[in-house]
Amino acid sequence: MVLLLKTISELRSHVVINRQKHQRQIGLVPTMGALHQGHLSLIKQAIAENDLIIVSIFVNPLQFAPTEDLAEYPRQLDRDLKLCQQLGVDLVFAPNAQEMNSIGDTTVLANTTTVLPPQNMSEVLCGKFRPGFFTGVATIVTKLLNIIQPARVYFGQKDAQQLAIIRRLVTDLNIPVKIVACPIIREASGLALSSRNQYLTVKEKEQAAQIYRSLQQAATAFAQGELNAKVLINLVQQELSLVEGVTIQYVELVDPVNLQSLDQIKHSGLLAIAAYVGSTRLIDNIVLQKRQPIVAIDGPAGAGKSTVTRRVAHKLGLLYLDTGAMYRAVTWLVMESGIAIDDERAIAALIENISLKLTSPNAVNLPTVVHIDEQEVTNAIRTPEVTANVSAIAAQAAVREKLVVMQQQWGEKGGIIAEGRDIGTNVFPDAELKIFLTASVAERARRRWQDLQNQGRNDIDLQQLAQDIKQRDEQDSNRAIAPLKKADDAIELITDNLTIDEVIEKIIDFYEQIN
Repeated sequence: MVLLLKTISELRSHVVINRQKHQRQIGLVPTMGALHQGHLSLIKQAIAENDLIIVSIFVNPLQFAPTEDLAEYPRQLDRDLKLCQQLGVDLVFAPNAQEMNSIGDTTVLANTTTVLPPQNMSEVLCGKFRPGFFTGVATIVTKLLNIIQPARVYFGQKDAQQLAIIRRLVTDLNIPVKIVACPIIREASGLALSSRNQYLTVKEKEQAAQIYRSLQQAATAFAQGELNAKVLINLVQQELSLVEGVTIQYVELVDPVNLQSLDQIKHSGLLAIAAYVGSTRLIDNIVLQKRQPIVAIDGPAGAGKSTVTRRVAHKLGLLYLDTGAMYRAVTWLVMESGIAIDDERAIAALIENISLKLTSPNAVNLPTVVHIDEQEVTNAIRTPEVTANVSAIAAQAAVREKLVVMQQQWGEKGGIIAEGRDIGTNVFPDAELKIFLTASVAERARRRWQDLQNQGRNDIDLQQLAQDIKQRDEQDSNRAIAPLKKADDAIELITDNLTIDEVIEKIIDFYEQIN
């Protein structure tokens, strides 16, 4: 049963017990309620990465101007609680405005401490039309972070300006929390999910879907080499000028980090739009990034991910991001340092400032060349001793968090291919191409049995192999940290009755379609 709390004192008491007594990492998903699939995607990712999940539901008066829809904003707490319970949320914090000292009256604001984001970030884009909005956002988010002190807090990319401001806020105020950005969830038409979509009529929803299609027109031009901001903005405006019922408030191209206007895209640009459809204000955006695509290949054990990924990388000239080698390298370093495998605190300190370098070999059948702290360990990390301990090391939250950050830093430049059980859902949620590579349990067992036969192992029972694989799937799908699952936008590739060469050619075909 999800626990509903409405006061700060109750919340703090519960948080202290769970953090100090049970050593639980907390994930926070701040919302204004009226939960939809976009919110639920944030909650699902929080559940995958944390021990205790808190969802806040608070319609913040500080975020509404006198002319805006505070009174009409949808409030459906009972429904929201049911959704949270179905997903496995531990706690919902639903305070009122008095509890959060957030009445919204100008007199109260004048006598209350607020958090003022940098003007050059809060007074552009939506801030030009909603004065004080981001002060309201920053103030309440800061309160929540101070009260709960989560390890991670989750925001959707749809609110890109809010996301950039919160990232700047936690950096400037040295708040020890990881900001996790989650991709925009869309209806089949392309319309970005929003609590305000329920205001739209059927016809208005059709009109609103054109907003994303206009952004896609610009994205297509960008992919074909157009970098000029005016040209890209004009494409969006021209596309929407043909749509009855849509009134543009702004279309701008800005730097995704500092939100400053761009004349030309050098590395990446945030193409953002606000428009009215009827009387409903909607926002949307798309990130235009000059990088080679990232290919993320997920799937269950025994699906052939490693072999396929290496060969695709070799054929396409991409860096194979060998995440398994990274975990092996850390395991080797821990063993070389004489630290006990289960001493998580010492291991976290050991890897705080490590450097890792991966180099693709010249031949597809050779292992990735690995350097850790300038020392080559390509062969050393593949000993039976390292193999025996790597699972225990990889399961540690500090190790995983450190290596995921390093993997994402590699991904910033693009041109990589990686495989795993959560590469497309957790490590690279914005990968240009996501493949969920799978096969039936029977087929995966047969392949494994054949491999063992080729190695001279004639004592292996095929039925037992199938049972072991099925059990492994269940464990991987239900583990607390980064469980195995298919990303919503991944292409499922079932490899029963396909040769390795056929699988590779299919993936290359998918890649060529996006590149």
